[in-house]
Amino acid sequence: MKILVLASGGDASGMNKFIAKLAQHFGKSLYACKRGFRGLCENDTYPIRYFEPQKHANEAGCCITSARFPEFKEKQNFEKAVKNAKAFDAVVVLGGNGSQKAVLDMEKAGVKAVFVPCTIDNDVEESEYSIGFDTAVESVKYAFKNVMPSMQAFTRSCVFVTMGKHCGKIAEAAAKAVDADLLITQKAEINEDAIVETIKKNHLKDRATSIILRENIVDTDKFCKKIGEKIAPIEIRPFVVGYLQRGSKPTARELRIAYQFALAAIRAIEIKKLPIATLMEGGKIILKRI
Repeated sequence: MKILVLASGGDASGMNKFIAKLAQHFGKSLYACKRGFRGLCENDTYPIRYFEPQKHANEAGCCITSARFPEFKEKQNFEKAVKNAKAFDAVVVLGGNGSQKAVLDMEKAGVKAVFVPCTIDNDVEESEYSIGFDTAVESVKYAFKNVMPSMQAFTRSCVFVTMGKHCGKIAEAAAKAVDADLLITQKAEINEDAIVETIKKNHLKDRATSIILRENIVDTDKFCKKIGEKIAPIEIRPFVVGYLQRGSKPTARELRIAYQFALAAIRAIEIKKLPIATLMEGGKIILKRI
């Protein structure tokens, strides 16, 4: 039996734990291709030992490397990828919604695959959880905990910009955990008068104001400048949490869940119920036919 694993899209903490468990179980039967679907298309494939997965098991990042490859949709690239994938008995794909769609398309072309939700945004609809989410939220909490004391020292306001291109779950979970003053996940939620009023009220009480803002809905610098003009002389500062959300060491919970997802993927491959997705439902990892 020959198994292939690849990661598509953004990296997510916990991916390495998943890959390491697969490597431990399948040994020389496991291969990986660099840079996700781009690597599959180019047949850039190596035995798993090349990537030393056990060395990186408890670290962030993606030891087999990942990439976005929108050109996968092009007929010639898709056909190359399918041809290379068919050299394997099963292809394990770690990624988000785009990767899930790619698995569905490959399945129609005869590829046996396992889809594993790995995206810090936690926006794979069929799954309650995607690998990477817990660490991403903890990273925002860490930034908040270590930045707000300085903001408080000057009674400034701070806008924490979280990842979440089309989804506000990281921002929502973090805001709830740290009890942020304001949460903005949609452009329609921006009420400048209400923001200004909150900042001024807090300032009168010698309190700094914390705002958690999802990325991609407004230009942060322009937003802070506009609010800053209305609250002067109170200061407002942006803090982009950024790659901490991807690159932070996975939490203990993250590692545990990634390991459970790996066990489910192994089970799916061994019972040959492919194509299939590993999903979390009711707090448990399940296998669901695609």
